[in-house]
Amino acid sequence: MNHRDFSRDFSLENKTAVITGASSGIGLSIARMYAEKGANIVVYDLNPSNELEHFVTGLNRKYLFVKGDISNVNEHAQSVEGIINRTGKVDILVNCAGVGLIDDAENISEEMWDKTMNVNIKGLFFFTQQVGRSMIKNGGGKIISIASQAGIVALDQHIAYGVAKAGIIYMTKLLGYEWGEFNIQTNAVSPTIVLTPLGERVWDNEKGDRFKKQIPTGRFAYPEEVAACAVFLASDGAAMINGENLVIDGGYTIQ
Repeated sequence: MNHRDFSRDFSLENKTAVITGASSGIGLSIARMYAEKGANIVVYDLNPSNELEHFVTGLNRKYLFVKGDISNVNEHAQSVEGIINRTGKVDILVNCAGVGLIDDAENISEEMWDKTMNVNIKGLFFFTQQVGRSMIKNGGGKIISIASQAGIVALDQHIAYGVAKAGIIYMTKLLGYEWGEFNIQTNAVSPTIVLTPLGERVWDNEKGDRFKKQIPTGRFAYPEEVAACAVFLASDGAAMINGENLVIDGGYTIQ
């Protein structure tokens, strides 16, 4: 393989991308941008998005929705097998499904802790394991996981969320180390607060204004900015980036 001879426009033409949690938020933006770059889209989520399906098929890309609960590890093998049977192989996996349950360390319940871990790290890893096994057999691929600045620095009321996201960052390094020899590049993306519809509702207030003052760029991120980084990491131009955590936080964590 000639690693210098890659598409300078970071094309994903004819690649098959599986995106968990793609029916809304950051995952939706990544799926749309991947389709614009030529990828066929497989959505693994609890609910479909008619908007995304129409967008992807309108670009003459293939679209497949697979209903699944990322926290239900027992269904992962069957789900991934079904995806591969219908698509041939998975070239790109984006782990975007997650929950953002927050509470003080002295008050957080076991239920909240377990749900956060089951979705954000346990389910994510074992789904990745199933896809990774197929990538090893099929000659490689790209794995991109959405972590968070909360996995790098301490944030108030983010004990379970931060621990899970720190786990994703470590998982990324470990898989990059173990699976690099199989031509699989595994990377993470750690955004600050992202202005999805939910993010706008939660942070359009005095608390959000105070937080932005701690960010050197003075603002939060847009989902399209996270998607653009995910496009680069999924492209052949990023073949030498492996086991890394790309921070998209306007400089919040450099202080």
